[in-house]
Amino acid sequence: MGNPTGFFLTPGQNCDLDGADILLEDLETDTLLGDKGYDADERVIEKLERQGKTVVIPPKKNRKKQREYDKYLYQARHLIENFFARLKQYRGISTRYDKRKINFLGGIYLAAIVIWLN
Repeated sequence: MGNPTGFFLTPGQNCDLDGADILLEDLETDTLLGDKGYDADERVIEKLERQGKTVVIPPKKNRKKQREYDKYLYQARHLIENFFARLKQYRGISTRYDKRKINFLGGIYLAAIVIWLN
């Protein structure tokens, strides 16, 4: 748990929700842990619930109708954050030296393989 199942790059000015639809199509797990940013658009949550997946996304504080979520299961989200912290230890990724998308994505895949093997 905490290791990536896939990567998709979006332009820097786009929000994460734009790439979420592509990644969620082939999601092989039964549970999705996400941060409050994914609560902004119901389409992600509804799509996963239609597929029978457990969605663990805390609601935003300014949401009119608060949703329930599994707080105990959400505690495991730190494993995902730890992966990104390990990924940022690779200087070329954290500073994005590569100008081309394919080169940058290749660097991410290479670093992820090294992290998985350790």
